[in-house]
Amino acid sequence: MLEHGGNLTLAVQRFGRPAGRWLDLSTGINPHAWPTPSIPAELWHGLPGTDDDLEKTACHYFGFPQVLPVAGTQAALQMLPTLRPHSRVALQPLTYAEHAVCWARQGHDVIPWGSGRDLSSIDVLVVVNPNNPTGEVTPLHKLWAWHAELSARGGWLIVDEAFMDTAPSDSLLATLPGFARKALPPGLIVLRGLGKFFGLAGARVGFVGASPSLLEVLEDALGPWTISGPSRWLAIQALRDVSWQEAMRHKLIRESERLHELLTRSQFPPQGGTALFQWVLASQAQRLQDHLAQQGIWVRNFPKNYGIRFGLPGNELAWQHLTKGLSSFKHGTGTA
Repeated sequence: MLEHGGNLTLAVQRFGRPAGRWLDLSTGINPHAWPTPSIPAELWHGLPGTDDDLEKTACHYFGFPQVLPVAGTQAALQMLPTLRPHSRVALQPLTYAEHAVCWARQGHDVIPWGSGRDLSSIDVLVVVNPNNPTGEVTPLHKLWAWHAELSARGGWLIVDEAFMDTAPSDSLLATLPGFARKALPPGLIVLRGLGKFFGLAGARVGFVGASPSLLEVLEDALGPWTISGPSRWLAIQALRDVSWQEAMRHKLIRESERLHELLTRSQFPPQGGTALFQWVLASQAQRLQDHLAQQGIWVRNFPKNYGIRFGLPGNELAWQHLTKGLSSFKHGTGTA
């Protein structure tokens, strides 16, 4: 089992604090989730419809020419490796781990990749943009150049934009050339979802943009009714709520800046991040995680990289809790 952000069970088992007494900052999920309304009762009783405008609404929001809704992007991560023959798959050395796991599970060769590496021996390139957990943003001109090189020989470029909603103009879909506005070109796959920005991770709603032929193959492989009727309905309402989206983008950017300032004052200046998290490199990362955990604060530690990802506190009491936990950490000593 991979360790993921939000796996508070680990903290409960290790430190003995009940689950309800933690400030969980281990995820990059928006703590100010889109306010879910009451779901019409009839949606629980019938099979999910496919004539409810979800695809049309998602295309309008994300900028997809065509889209396939899936049960969270995890469903696509697990299925896409089954659609290719044995391939050499390159990923950022530190990124969302499920990509590597899913490709390796199907017998593909998974290799770390840096932006200066030669693509000639690579069949599939996976880029998380902005990257999770570092927040690194890959320039769009590089992505298009990599796609051109890969697709010319039947390769794929997969771009995971899970954290792109707070900066939609930076999406690859915002810079589609004219020929791609009616259909994405072969070899390009873009992943989006409702889990992070909308805070609806439990609804399990993701979207895949790709060429029509690949979407058809993927849809056949996944089968019917991949998303429940209530989740489809919620997704439509959230994607149409433009006023909430605009206000939330401003709110998250302000709060991310506040988190950056707090960490810097606490002698843990972030080396990267997004509007939903900050990324800190520190030789004392493990000791800092343990110290905060003893204060009832759970953050995501990446021990091999001496890094910690801090999600956003959800209210003023949570901000005060984090501030107190950081201020009581003693730097450069053997104890906190």
